[in-house]
Amino acid sequence: MSAATRTSPRSTTRIRSRRTAALSSVGVAVAALLLSACTSGGTSGGGGNTNFVLGKDGIATADKGERAAAPDLSGETVDGKQLDVAAYKGQVVVLNVWGSWCPPCRAEASGFEKVYQDLKGQGVQFVGINTRDTSTSPARAFEKQYGVSYQSLYDPTGKLMLRFAKGTLNPQAIPSTLVLDRDGKIAARSLSALSEEKLRKMISPVLAEK
Repeated sequence: MSAATRTSPRSTTRIRSRRTAALSSVGVAVAALLLSACTSGGTSGGGGNTNFVLGKDGIATADKGERAAAPDLSGETVDGKQLDVAAYKGQVVVLNVWGSWCPPCRAEASGFEKVYQDLKGQGVQFVGINTRDTSTSPARAFEKQYGVSYQSLYDPTGKLMLRFAKGTLNPQAIPSTLVLDRDGKIAARSLSALSEEKLRKMISPVLAEK
């Protein structure tokens, strides 16, 4: 074997180390992309039988007899208080998954607050689920900037989202919105940002139910 074709063990180790480092960098980049993803939403919740029927407006609904119950949604809020969504049973509940880092969330925030103010006297309660904010500070700043007055559960790692049945929510579709009927069951879903008009359209049929 000539000197040109021989490779020392030390050189081989360095080559392998560089390859490993390169692959690790790619893995970290992909993970970062997934964690930071903020989409305008979609129509898929990742499989599972959720009994939703998707409308042309992008809002999916489930018939009254085929709705799944919402899971336990309780814990600490962005403001450091304790909140249990089950306490609102008997009211229509709007759940909005959001993050301060998400441009579509910022776009819909003011409209959500306006609809909340208009409907809270009619038995409609709004609750946010703040996700992927590394601390509550940016979330509180978001609420202050956009005048959001209803409470949000603090869910930085998405644990609350994972409590929903498979296919209900897509962790990459932020913001997402669910409407719970008076029995605490999921009546409607949107996996994209909502205009004020679309949000009202999503809530109205559930509110009209007896």
